[in-house]
Amino acid sequence: MVPVGDRSPLGLDFAVEVDAPEDLAHDARRADALVTVRARPGERASPPTPAAEVLIMDRSLSMAGRGKLDEAKRAVCAAVDTLRDGTRLGIVAGNHLAEVVFPPEGGLVPVDAGVREAAKARVAALPAEGGTAIGQWLACADRLFADVRSPGAVRHAVLYTDGKDEHETPGQLRAVLDACTDRFVCDARGLGEDWNYEELLRITEALHGGAEAVVDVHDLTEDFTRLMRQAQRIAVARVYLGLRLNERFRLDFVRQTRPVEAELTARQRYGNETHVPLGPWSPGEARQYQVSLRFDPATLTVGENLRAARLTLHAEALDGTREACSVTRSMVVRRRAAAGFGVPRSPDLTRVENERELGMAMRACADAQQRGDFERADRELRIALGLAEDLRDGARLRLLRSVAATGPDGRPRVRRDAPRGQMQRLGLESTRTAAPPMDAMDATGPAGAGKLPPGEGVLPRVCPRCGTTAAVGTARFCEECGHRFGDVPANGGPDVPADDTPVDAP
Repeated sequence: MVPVGDRSPLGLDFAVEVDAPEDLAHDARRADALVTVRARPGERASPPTPAAEVLIMDRSLSMAGRGKLDEAKRAVCAAVDTLRDGTRLGIVAGNHLAEVVFPPEGGLVPVDAGVREAAKARVAALPAEGGTAIGQWLACADRLFADVRSPGAVRHAVLYTDGKDEHETPGQLRAVLDACTDRFVCDARGLGEDWNYEELLRITEALHGGAEAVVDVHDLTEDFTRLMRQAQRIAVARVYLGLRLNERFRLDFVRQTRPVEAELTARQRYGNETHVPLGPWSPGEARQYQVSLRFDPATLTVGENLRAARLTLHAEALDGTREACSVTRSMVVRRRAAAGFGVPRSPDLTRVENERELGMAMRACADAQQRGDFERADRELRIALGLAEDLRDGARLRLLRSVAATGPDGRPRVRRDAPRGQMQRLGLESTRTAAPPMDAMDATGPAGAGKLPPGEGVLPRVCPRCGTTAAVGTARFCEECGHRFGDVPANGGPDVPADDTPVDAP
């Protein structure tokens, strides 16, 4: 781990570590690094960052049943009471349309005692009617946030929905998310059992928020109150990972790996760097990212240390300018001379790949169970259970066991009567990664003595569908196309064919 450096923008000190193995196999085409970012309060106290909050309520007709809308109104009113004075507030009620219900004249207003009472009165009068078009709700929130004049202000939204996004196409939702990316952050909640976990993950991945299931509607008030308190701790509205690449390398992907997996696809040119938005930051937060570069091995001189990339962290100031909040550190690689000579893979990178495979298996299990393909669901469940046990991921292991039963053959299988809400939660929690145990972080130490990380000593696997070489020898999925590999080949033998259905296939 190489510390990149500390500085103090807007009252936060950022510490960045880079885990990037220098040696590359002779025929390698990919170089990976793990970047860990931690933030702590700076030595100089700073005033609270200006903030704006938009609360998005699902008021569709399905909310009328079982007192759901009444409980949701109670949660939104509790959220309004939690906001500190001066926070600019707006409330959107959504069905197949989006309506600004507070303030009635539109725009955002600073919170004070009178505003709180007026907002809660408007919320109390809302009826349940119509359908669901979440993209329109988010577009409405984006228009409200445009009223905030301070470029570096925190713009935070929270929404709940009890249904699927049935009154717009996936393409329409994607277009809205693309337009809103890096403009505001949004947390999303699935209420009850009839929502779609993939839609919530799509929203929170694009808007740097968190997605959770609230199966019992009575839990929403506590959840919203907690979310408001967390949002008010945000000190820096936007942080960026700046990358300056050697011309022989191209950026393949940046992926958040901890505490929640998310693809960070948005990229911007800023001067001579590529900036990847990392979202807002609060004191005490720690996140980890995987940066992957692609290259043609023939362009790299054998045995020569080569700077593949420079990494710098940037924070957005209140005036909208971006300040470097870390020193620049180089990612250096060296191509090995001997063809076929294996280079030991970082145990941390191996763990990240295995965590990703666990999440893919969990989502595949949830999807198969909900479409009635129990044979596939059982197979994915057993794979996920094995990976969770190997990773010592207690949270996801408990969740998997909660939907499992023992089949006639004595092996685990998915419960045929598992509630839909529980399977939706399985899909959401598939992206939530656990901190690795201490002995898993150092396979050469006393706890890991004599152990190889999973995948070491096994030749890389090549996808028969798209030709991509897997990052680890024990990979069960192709990272590019989702093809399921067969059993791990013994002694580097040929891949054993298995189910050819992509993991994300319907």
